[in-house]
Amino acid sequence: MFVRAVRWLAAPVVAGAVAAAGLTLVNPLSQAGAGAPEKGRPGVRNVIFINGDGMAAAHREAARLYYAGMDGQLTMDKLPVSGQLTTSPDDPESAITDSAAGASAWATGVRTYNGAISVDTDGNPLPILGAQAKAAGKATGLVTTAQVTDASPAAFFSNSVDRAAQDDIARQYLEKSKPDIILGGGEDWWLPAGTPGAYPDQPAEDPTEGSRSTQGNLIAQAQAAGYQYVSTPAQLAAARSGKVLGLFANQEMFQQRAEGQGDIYDPVVSLATMTREALKRLSGDRDGFFLMVEEEGVDEFAHRNNGIRTLQTMGELDKAVAVARAYAANHRDTLVVVTGDHETGGLAVEDVDAEDESGSGASVEDGPFAVQGSSFQFVIDWTTTGHTGQDVPVTAFGPLAERFTGKHPNTHVYDVLEPVLTR
Repeated sequence: MFVRAVRWLAAPVVAGAVAAAGLTLVNPLSQAGAGAPEKGRPGVRNVIFINGDGMAAAHREAARLYYAGMDGQLTMDKLPVSGQLTTSPDDPESAITDSAAGASAWATGVRTYNGAISVDTDGNPLPILGAQAKAAGKATGLVTTAQVTDASPAAFFSNSVDRAAQDDIARQYLEKSKPDIILGGGEDWWLPAGTPGAYPDQPAEDPTEGSRSTQGNLIAQAQAAGYQYVSTPAQLAAARSGKVLGLFANQEMFQQRAEGQGDIYDPVVSLATMTREALKRLSGDRDGFFLMVEEEGVDEFAHRNNGIRTLQTMGELDKAVAVARAYAANHRDTLVVVTGDHETGGLAVEDVDAEDESGSGASVEDGPFAVQGSSFQFVIDWTTTGHTGQDVPVTAFGPLAERFTGKHPNTHVYDVLEPVLTR
């Protein structure tokens, strides 16, 4: 329940103070302690879980070189605890996960088949972290540059045998899991065909977009359930405390295409701004909160082997991580976890070498890109337009962050988060 307005973001936080806070304020708990605080140490009251969809180690390294340089670090790499997660699904046809199975492993602790949203391999619904946190009295929210009903956020707040049923996923948000804050794209899935919303059907940048809900007018249903519906930055900023549904695009908040072929990454509201607004609103709950944050553009542009936009979206993701990191530095009971659901593109960071060009099509090199603060350059070499089975890095900050040290299956996320979100 929201009990007061919180203005933590109004206080200035300088980079040095934040870095220092990462060393002096954080006292991770032992594994045996689960979510209960040891004497003199904070427990976990809030969880901010951040997904760079499609992001693995090479994406982070390319972004580090591009934005921070040879001796610099991204904010996500400054988090003091690091480890690795495997990504394998339980799918009869593939050893390589999709986003649905990957996020379902996080949200349920159970590996499942590609395309599944938090159901087991027989299609049976599984308990999910978003709903469990709400049942325990915590405020909950999701922020994404994808459709708010896309696979990754859906796995935390719904159950479906098919990730494509996004209108039914939206219905479940309203009727079952009831997240307090829902911010991202995907207005098309909330309105029936022939009922355009704030974003017109068949826009010039993608004429295939248009309203398509088979569950009725879900925006009207959300408003009847007490959600404020917003579709512009000004409306979001002006929204009063309480439940908010913000939809800022027909589908994703960008156009995912190859370079120069209509690729656009210019969200109406930035991921960092949505994260900041969500934290401001969720922080009013005395029982704590669970917030899932996702940058979808990393995956979508890597699918298109679009190095320029992949780097751009990595930069926007890191800005959102900085918002979460600053919040946690001032709230000792907050755990921040940053990872990716799988790797996309088979990305490799290479030296600039005309004699080393490996081919064309899916294996063409992209770049060169400047290494920040130096005369060096690098290229991105793509090996596929699909997903790969690489492990993904995970970095964490706050109490229980140490639980992510080492190499774990992706179901380990649930094992760490479930005890602290359900008590």
